[in-house]
Amino acid sequence: MSRYLRARPGGAMACSSYAELYDGESADRYRVLLGEDEGSEHLTLEVPEFEAERWPFDSLRTVPDVFGEDLVIITSTVEPQARLMIRDEDTLRMIERNSPYLYKSPPVPGKGKIAFWALAAVASVFLIIYVLVPRLSDQLALYLPAKGEKALGDTTLEQIRSAFEGNGFDYLRLCESPAGTRALERMEARLLRNTDLDVPLTVSVLDHPMINAFALPGGHIVFFRGLLEEAQAPEEVAAVFAHEIGHVAAHDPTRIALRTAGSAGVLGLLLGDFAGGAVVLFFAERLIQADYTQEAEAAADAYAHAMLAASDIRPGALGDMFEHLREEHGDTEGIVAHFMSHPALGDRIAAARAADSALSRPPRLILSETEWQALQSICE
Repeated sequence: MSRYLRARPGGAMACSSYAELYDGESADRYRVLLGEDEGSEHLTLEVPEFEAERWPFDSLRTVPDVFGEDLVIITSTVEPQARLMIRDEDTLRMIERNSPYLYKSPPVPGKGKIAFWALAAVASVFLIIYVLVPRLSDQLALYLPAKGEKALGDTTLEQIRSAFEGNGFDYLRLCESPAGTRALERMEARLLRNTDLDVPLTVSVLDHPMINAFALPGGHIVFFRGLLEEAQAPEEVAAVFAHEIGHVAAHDPTRIALRTAGSAGVLGLLLGDFAGGAVVLFFAERLIQADYTQEAEAAADAYAHAMLAASDIRPGALGDMFEHLREEHGDTEGIVAHFMSHPALGDRIAAARAADSALSRPPRLILSETEWQALQSICE
């Protein structure tokens, strides 16, 4: 106790009352006489047989009271282990009047350093997610074995089918009517006749009304039924098909998958378990929305223009698809939202139609009317 109580300078106390003091070093309880010095700068504490202690008023802080509303517990930043139990209302009002920081949290030692390291940690996370993970993913996408890439695509397609079914037990149905499948295979053969892809394509149609198509790792290209039903001509479907083949050729889906997995892993380490259903939905959303960079989208468009022209199909069919979907659904729905983010949709429509000049021969129908009807009815 003597460590806390020092000689009090002269000067009478303006007011006084009794309270209980615990020194924080022992279980002893002391009855102390409280008051304020003449300058109202210090709270004075007197204990019989001990020298007086003075606590600066600006060092006083309250401590949460777990005993009841009739008790206020006060400590001082100069004696942080000590606890002063006050029940007298007049004494409490005197302390409140002189203590500007009484109900504020005590200063945190080294707060500047803590803030610096906290900002450094946040910056490191952003650096890993937005710089390191994308660069590593771009490199890994080029060297990932074909079997590994195909397995990643197979697993992702299963996850997407399960997530869209929604009940956790079944998978979204694959549309495989014989006539519709033959029409889709004929379209694929026409597009690939002058192309040498490094991975074989696996083309699927999912029985869902969403107006969309996307590519997955390992050569997967997936159409939703809604896109086939919404298209006004088979050439429009072929144009979207060619665009997705462009992403496959550049391994863009694999880059997105690796980036998503890497980012999820980093967030999992920081936030705890980041696995299970949340990852499935997150992973599926990222791949379906396919938020590629501006360069990747422009490259896939250019790839589609060249492929369509080499197949005697108007490259402008891609612009036609965008245009009538934009007129019917606006700029924020379905495949329009999927394709519009990079670059501006109007510029892409103009570029597709301008590419019609690359045709060296008159365009030819890609499917007969009967085949086109079969493709649009592939889910029936």
